[in-house]
Amino acid sequence: MKRLILFIFCCIMLTAFASFAAEGKALSDIHKASDITCADCHGKMKKITVDDNEVSVNSSCVSCHGGMEEMAKLSHEEINPHASHLGDINCTTCHKGHEKSQPYCLKCHSFPMVIPGSDAPEKKWTEYDPKAKITRTETTDVVVIGAGAAGMTAAINAFDAGVKVIVIEKMPLTGGNSMLAAGGMNAAETVFQNKKGIDDSVQLMYEDTMKGGKYMNVPALAEVLAKNSSSSIDWLTSVGADMSDVGRMAGASVYRTHRPTGGKVVGAHIAIVLRNNAKARNMDVRLNTKAEKLIVDEAGNVTGIIVQGKHSGTYAIKAKAVVLAAGGFSANASRVAHYKPEFAGMTTSNQPGAQGEGMVLGAKIGAEMWGMDQIQIHPTVAAGSRILITEAVRGNGAILVNYEGKRFVNELTTRDKASAAILAQTNKSAFLVFDDNVRKSLKQIDGYFHLDLVKTGNTPAELAKAMGVPADALEATIKTYNDAVSAKSDKEFGRPDLPRDFKTAPYIAIEVRPGIHYTMGGLLINTDAQVMSIDGTPIGNLYAAGEVTGGVHGGNRLGGNSISETITFGRIAGTNAANLVKSK
Repeated sequence: MKRLILFIFCCIMLTAFASFAAEGKALSDIHKASDITCADCHGKMKKITVDDNEVSVNSSCVSCHGGMEEMAKLSHEEINPHASHLGDINCTTCHKGHEKSQPYCLKCHSFPMVIPGSDAPEKKWTEYDPKAKITRTETTDVVVIGAGAAGMTAAINAFDAGVKVIVIEKMPLTGGNSMLAAGGMNAAETVFQNKKGIDDSVQLMYEDTMKGGKYMNVPALAEVLAKNSSSSIDWLTSVGADMSDVGRMAGASVYRTHRPTGGKVVGAHIAIVLRNNAKARNMDVRLNTKAEKLIVDEAGNVTGIIVQGKHSGTYAIKAKAVVLAAGGFSANASRVAHYKPEFAGMTTSNQPGAQGEGMVLGAKIGAEMWGMDQIQIHPTVAAGSRILITEAVRGNGAILVNYEGKRFVNELTTRDKASAAILAQTNKSAFLVFDDNVRKSLKQIDGYFHLDLVKTGNTPAELAKAMGVPADALEATIKTYNDAVSAKSDKEFGRPDLPRDFKTAPYIAIEVRPGIHYTMGGLLINTDAQVMSIDGTPIGNLYAAGEVTGGVHGGNRLGGNSISETITFGRIAGTNAANLVKSK
């Protein structure tokens, strides 16, 4: 009966939503038309207040409409926004009461998706005013800026070490760019490699990382990455992550890319696991909250931060240690063009929060910046979109074919070389080509079908027609590749791993182009994750982890090393921040 009542109520509300959508009404107006009052959403209080996490409003949404799972069952769209890779997130991530509503999905995707209240006037963040009145001052042991994989890992490790932690995140949900990581997490000498008989070593991972980074990496940081990678897999497993599948990505000498069973997407899985761990610990995670300034004392030591809450305004958080984990700047087109003019106008695979503010915060107090012009483009972003086609597709056997129907590069070369090779082709694009065996080997490929990014054919000739390439050329290319797989030798391009031939229909292609993907530059840290100053000494009480830092990856990041970096250096930053607090 309760579900029936919920269903009827939702139908009534949806009818009301539809009638008002064309008029540009905000959700508050739409609700009022259905006799829903302010108190029904905000609670029966004399003064209406909304915290930055918008807890009371979200609770009201769920009490009337049901949670994400219930709403997903009511959805009839081909793309179900309530059953996405984002997991269980706040309703207000998309639905706004007194401002423009917009599906968060559309910040990265381009679905024809409209939601109630989407035509209402949009409320903008106000710019930070250095003279703004500080409305209050709070105190904590550790404050973490950014709630992606690095920030959440640092926060959980610090919390578990017994100190008080506050996490702030400017976006309306946790996960950051880590939520979009697809391929996996590199790690050497792991229990999962051992079970599969994979011979790997810390030294080999270190050498691959240095070679892939054009030997521009800070060697000590690359060594920490490799040396701690296995224990980072162990830690993730201990908090509930599934990292049991092992694949291979470009630039790696062996199979060392860990991901969930069946080759499912790694980033969303880890982000949700970390989110659930924070929730289970009842940690203080504040959404819609921007870090505006690092507070420093006369000696240059960081003593806290000034933040701007979406609803609560400007306030200070005094802390004994601060961890910067605010990510890179691949979604900041003007900043990318400043450091790399030749990349101006290129699309990005990043979520919109990747603006680089964390680097600016550090630079303003004298932090050393490393390699800001080292910006990576990923070779396989789906043409006409911002959707990254994971490198694991190539790792599991796909080949790259141009508009002439021919292979033109070793698909497992490093990202910079693969990107350059694609940009030299007709239309500055290429096709990932594979068959149903490759599809079945990697679960996340199903998502590309769901997003309508693929072309198919029952034969190579049919696929060629769908792609718009010469059929005889594509047939010859596939035959030559199959012969190479049989001979276990790619004489054309020297591909080191040939896991599968293409003999099982349907044959599949996805058109791809390079896009801005990762910024290797950022705040220089030492092996203890301390942020270094321009005078060569650590800045007191300030740590950093993840893409906000520079030096780990050198001039080119290997696929699978990003998640590895965020977990490893997140653990180090959180643990060392907690140890510093306990030593005071």
